[in-house]
Amino acid sequence: MSKFDDIRSFHDSEVNEALQSIARHPMMKALMNFTFPEVDESIWLKKFNDTHSIFDFQRNFISQTIRTILEKSSEGLTISGFDKLDKNTTYLFISNHRDIILDTSLLNLVLLESGLIMTSSAIGDNLVEKSFIHKLAKLNRNFLVQRGLPLRDQLKSSRLLSEYIFELLHQEKRSVWIAQREGRTKDGNDSTQQGVLKMIAMAAGNMSLTDFFKKLKIVPLSISYEYDPTDVLKMPQLLAKHNDEVYVKDKDEDFATMISGVLGQKKRIHLHAGDVLNSQFDHLGPDCDNKNKQLQAIAQMIDASIIQNYQLWPTNYIAYDLLGQTNHFSEKYTDQEKQLFERRLEMRIDTSDVISMQSFLSMYANPVKNKMMLKILN
Repeated sequence: MSKFDDIRSFHDSEVNEALQSIARHPMMKALMNFTFPEVDESIWLKKFNDTHSIFDFQRNFISQTIRTILEKSSEGLTISGFDKLDKNTTYLFISNHRDIILDTSLLNLVLLESGLIMTSSAIGDNLVEKSFIHKLAKLNRNFLVQRGLPLRDQLKSSRLLSEYIFELLHQEKRSVWIAQREGRTKDGNDSTQQGVLKMIAMAAGNMSLTDFFKKLKIVPLSISYEYDPTDVLKMPQLLAKHNDEVYVKDKDEDFATMISGVLGQKKRIHLHAGDVLNSQFDHLGPDCDNKNKQLQAIAQMIDASIIQNYQLWPTNYIAYDLLGQTNHFSEKYTDQEKQLFERRLEMRIDTSDVISMQSFLSMYANPVKNKMMLKILN
C-alpha cells in the first residue's frame, strides 16, 4: 500500500489485468475500431494479452489513436522547442489547457517520437467518474486531481498531490504534465493560477522557493489550435460568467466535451516547448520576501513564455479584426479564410446576439491581444 494509491496511475505490474478487465467493453471496441479500422478484433485482443507496461500500451495503441485523430480531424501537427530538451532529463510541463484529452495526448506523442521521457499527467477526478474511463486514464499514466472537497480535505489533497508530483519527477524519473489552471481556458486568456503553483510548492519542505522551482525544471508549454473543436460548447459558461450567474454543468457535459474535442475539426495544431525556467528564478529575491509575490512572479514568467510562443493562426487575426471592426491584421489572412471563419461563426452561434458574438470572437482574439500586451505584436 502507498499513500498515493488513491490518485496514482497503474503500476506496470497491474497493467495487464486492468487492460483485460476492459478489453471487451463496448467503448474499448469502438476505440480500437476507430484506431485500427482494417484490423480484426482478435488481433488487437491478442496484442492486449502481450501488453504488460504502460509504455507498451501507449506506444502500440494510444499513440496510434492520436495519429488517427490527427489524420481525421486536423491538417497536421507541428512542433518547436523540443530539440532543446535532454532525452535523459525529467521535466514539469506547465501548459495552457484547451482540450481535455488532446493537450496531454499530443504532448506525449511528441515526446514518444522525439525519444524524450513521456509524462504522467494530471486529470480532474470529475472527468473519470465512469469506470471504463477511469481505468483507461490510469492505463495512460494519468493521476487524479481531487475536486470539490471540503476546505480541510482540499488542503490535505493538495499536499498529497504536490508530494506525488515531486516523487514522480525525482524518484520515479518521470516527467509530469499539469495545466496552468484548474479546468480549461474558456475565453482564450491563458494565465497561470497562483493556486496551482502554491500546491506544487507544498513539497518544498525547507528548500527556498527559488531552489525548489529550479529543481522542478519547469517547461512552459504552448498549445495552439487553429480551430477549437469545443468552442461552441464553452459558450454557455462564458455567457453565465458575463451575466454574473453560477454555471452548473449538465450530467454528461464533460464526456460530450471530450468526444467533441477528439472528433471535432481542429485544422492546424502547434506545440512549442519553452526554455526550461532556471536562472530566471534568481531574480525573485530572498525567500524571506513575501511568498505570494514570488509565486505571482513565477506565474508571470510562465505566462510570458506561453503567450510569447503561442502560434497565432488566421482565425485569431480574423476574430480580432471582426471584434474591433478593423482591418489591422488583414495581411495575416485571405478573403477565403475570413469567409470560412464567418461561416463557422454563423453555423455555431446566433450572430444576432451581440454578447454571444463578442464572447465567441474574444475566445479566438484574446491570444492576439495578449501578445500585443507583451509588445510581441503591433
